[in-house]
Parts: sequence; C-alpha cells; structure tokens
Amino acid sequence: QVQLVESGGGLVQAGGSLRLSCAASGRTLSSYYMGWFRQAPGKEREFVAVMPWSGSRNYYADSVKGRFTISRDNAKNTVYLQMNSLKPEDTAVYYCAADQNLYGRRWDLEDVWDHWGQGTQVTVSS
Repeated sequence: QVQLVESGGGLVQAGGSLRLSCAASGRTLSSYYMGWFRQAPGKEREFVAVMPWSGSRNYYADSVKGRFTISRDNAKNTVYLQMNSLKPEDTAVYYCAADQNLYGRRWDLEDVWDHWGQGTQVTVSS
C-alpha cells in the first residue's frame, strides 16, 4: 500500500511560484504513474499533470501547460509540482495520486487512480 503526503502549499501573489512535494511511503514510486489533480471550491477535482513511470513524456492540462512542471526524485521517493506564473484561478486544494498501471487508460480521470494524498491548499491572491 502506498501512502502519499503532500506539502508546500500556501498563499502566494499572482505571478509567483510554489513547489509542491508529494512524499511516498510503503512502496517505491519508481514503478508508479504519478499525477497531480486539484479541486477548487464548488468545482470537481480536475487533472493537472501526469508522469508515467517509464520516463516517457509528461502530460499537462492545457490550463497549466508551460507554467507547471511535474518531476520525481526516486532516491527521495518524492514527486514534485513546480508551479510558476501562478494565477488566481490556480487556487485550489492540490492532490497527489499514484497508480501502478494506467497504460491505455484515461489518466485524466480521478476514478482510475488507486492512491491519493490528503491534499495541500494553494491560494493565489490577485
């Protein structure tokens, strides 16, 4: 079983940056697909980014493409989400997700992911 703990959220002004971390325990992440989702107040949880375990290309939601970067440090068993040029509409609770096998599946759908963290709040002020 994989346990995921996010950190790094906070309050930042528009145009600023934050780096979220997702530390895993229980299993090594090197063989897992890793993803980030977010949920704004009154809205459904939405896909942000995914990193396949194989090292192939990462994928991003159009709304964050060019501003956010997902990466992993297998030695630290940690996944990161670097968020630059933040906008007020990026305000949400950000969740880390993990799954061993998403090949051929819709990784942008939250229901297909097996493991979730508790979330970390990101607030971007205008």
